[in-house]
Amino acid sequence: MSARLQAVLITGCSSGIGEASARRLAERGFTVYASARNPAAIEHLRAFGCETLALDVTDEDSMAAAVKTVEEAHGAVGALVNNAGYSQSGAIETVPLAEVRRQFETNVFGVIRMCQLVLPGMRAQGFGRVINVSSMGANFTFPGGGLYHATKYALEAISDALRFEVQGFGVDVVVVQPGLIHSRFGQAASASVEELGQRSASGDDPYAHFNATVARRTREVYENPLLAKLGGPPQAVARKIERAISARRPRTRYRVTLSAPLLIAQRKLTSDRMWDRVMRSQFPQPRS
Repeated sequence: MSARLQAVLITGCSSGIGEASARRLAERGFTVYASARNPAAIEHLRAFGCETLALDVTDEDSMAAAVKTVEEAHGAVGALVNNAGYSQSGAIETVPLAEVRRQFETNVFGVIRMCQLVLPGMRAQGFGRVINVSSMGANFTFPGGGLYHATKYALEAISDALRFEVQGFGVDVVVVQPGLIHSRFGQAASASVEELGQRSASGDDPYAHFNATVARRTREVYENPLLAKLGGPPQAVARKIERAISARRPRTRYRVTLSAPLLIAQRKLTSDRMWDRVMRSQFPQPRS
């Protein structure tokens, strides 16, 4: 393991993939800076050897301060893991624009700014890794998930362009595409739709039944024991992230859990109209 890679900065470590990645990398000798908006939520990671930082990817001062802390101790960030993100689900017409902006600020603009902050140091040392945690949902779209999927499509485009732009400086850009992961992510996704339904319950909302079904389907996917076999724990993603950081020549993309390659392959083999028919078998199509 290169000494230049030892300093790893991870966003979104309060639970799930970020927490599992911080623990795994620290256990394997990396100097890990685990971060989250609420430092109290990651204090327990100190027991596993992690340094902890307050880092809100929607706040410029917070991001700059976190990167500065790592650079003052190590000269540069060795590897950046852009993991912070969440899913805002619901019919697009029903999601307030402020929440759409918050979704993109967290999932897209925060990633861009974190890359801009760490890259000067990586270029100066001639080495670095940027690991962007995307989703299998960057390859297809479920009804009610358009806004979340849009952020992941954007992240893929940014990663592909950035990989070309910084490779000559010794910096690798890697995308990790998790499939179904058993964590709090699904609970938060279904809760976001349920909140939309509660707001419109007293009015004549043509999307009420649709949003309620999206929330129910989301819960079922994460709770169904049969579907669970297609998924995996956050630790499965953490293993791929470690491989992406440690490999001498990392792959451009790593897919995690059986659900990812299966659904991506299904979408590639399905026409748009066929995909729509499949979706109509799973979701009620809003109508007048």
